[in-house]
Amino acid sequence: MEQNQPGFSAAPRADNDNRKSQSGPPIVSTDHTAPAPTTLRKRWNALQLSKATIVWLCLATIAGTMIVGFTWGGWTTAATAQRTATTVANDAVVQRLSAICVAQFQQDTAKDTKLVELQAATSYQQGSYVREQGWATMPGDEQSDSKVAAACARTLAQLTVE
Repeated sequence: MEQNQPGFSAAPRADNDNRKSQSGPPIVSTDHTAPAPTTLRKRWNALQLSKATIVWLCLATIAGTMIVGFTWGGWTTAATAQRTATTVANDAVVQRLSAICVAQFQQDTAKDTKLVELQAATSYQQGSYVREQGWATMPGDEQSDSKVAAACARTLAQLTVE
């Protein structure tokens, strides 16, 4: 004779019934050794990152990209681009004005003797000599520019006496 206990019946139960039963295999496995993934691919597929880890990885990737971009990638800030553009523009103006300086030298009546004196001077003194002669003073200006005088002196120093 089978004895019925309160809350238990002999009828089969559903799979999701969580009441304690007296018979049957234990619900929790007593085997605590989980098989460790052996290959890198299995470990990679089993990896599950938290949201915080993903956010930190994204921020690290952004920072790394910016470091590489600004150091080796040729990226520049607006201020650096502006400084570079100003420098290039000033150099272009000096180059064009030095050609006018050479043309003013060519109009000088005593250019041959002055060219010999210019070439005899040191490179530091050549720019001052060109300024003193007035060749680096552009039409409409009262003073000459030192950068124009230096560029003009470099060009005139390469000329030969005719």
